Amino acid sequence: MKMVIRWFPDGDTVTLDQIRQIPKVSGVATFLPDIPAGEVWPKERVYALRNEIRAAGLEMEVIESINVHEDIKKGLPSRDMLIANYIETMKNLAEAGVKCVCYNFMPVLDWFRSDLFLPLEDGSFAMAYSHDAAKKLTLDNMLDSMMRGSGDFSLPGWEPERFGKMAEDIEFYQNVSQDEYFSNIKYFLDAIMPYAEELDMDFGVHPDDPPFPLFNLPKVVNCKDSIRRYLDLNNSKRNGLTLCTGSLGANRGNDVAAIAKEFASEGRIPFVHLRNIKHTSDTDFHESAHPSDCGDLDMYEIVLALQSAGFDGYIRPDHGRKIWDEESRPGYGLYDRALGAAYITGLWEACSKQKV
Repeated sequence: MKMVIRWFPDGDTVTLDQIRQIPKVSGVATFLPDIPAGEVWPKERVYALRNEIRAAGLEMEVIESINVHEDIKKGLPSRDMLIANYIETMKNLAEAGVKCVCYNFMPVLDWFRSDLFLPLEDGSFAMAYSHDAAKKLTLDNMLDSMMRGSGDFSLPGWEPERFGKMAEDIEFYQNVSQDEYFSNIKYFLDAIMPYAEELDMDFGVHPDDPPFPLFNLPKVVNCKDSIRRYLDLNNSKRNGLTLCTGSLGANRGNDVAAIAKEFASEGRIPFVHLRNIKHTSDTDFHESAHPSDCGDLDMYEIVLALQSAGFDGYIRPDHGRKIWDEESRPGYGLYDRALGAAYITGLWEACSKQKV
């Protein structure tokens, strides 16, 4: 297992030198945020990013994410050119030493929270989701709440250049069936997986976040059956799942430890986002500190399931709370994620020694 931390090269409040000081963290999961979806990541930019990270004593083996252009998701004629660009980006990343790509195929909205800084009883702040509140929002209200809530920080998946077409995209999907959408996914996977094999590069699709429907958009990966359906679209072992415990755990019907064991035992989980959440209803939750008794997920059982299944990929502590008056992107400060990394490292060691 390799522990990584997500790092944003566009003015992150967390520095590479700080990340280097977190015990057992070997690298970062990162990306080039200024390159629009569909364009090739230039080789010189990829190498410059890698060299900056290496100079800090860290690895750049995980990319999160290479965004999939909406025309690919829609199955439009332009998708072949856009997929060709995607493959060219894959080649440039592989040449620079990248081994794993986290991405998503969620239509229009990558993720959403109704509150980016919910105050908790202990004085910390966490991202939260209310399904009733989300259902009442118009798209304009949603965009406004995310932008105002984030302060001056950019949010991955909420790049302003995407906003202008969101309403049109949502309208398009009202006439797209789930089967049609999965057919578009298969077209994409069948195109890129031969190159993933050739380039020795694993792909992990990120689950829907939240797992509940908004604006009548297709749901892609939100439970064991949909994960199975997605992976069965292309049987390459490079076609895998990013196991996000918080996203899957938001659906109370999911046994996250069982999902982890089943798909890790098949070698289909290259990357894990470990975080905990606390439900306030069947559909509402807020994110919490990482330890098991801080939320509703048994982190020990999830780590034990991964180990017993032979998982040997990348793990990162996922969204942290805002603690100790830190100013940062929602979910991506230094302090609580560093605590999460230390906690996960301890769990991993304990489970490993227990098996001996």
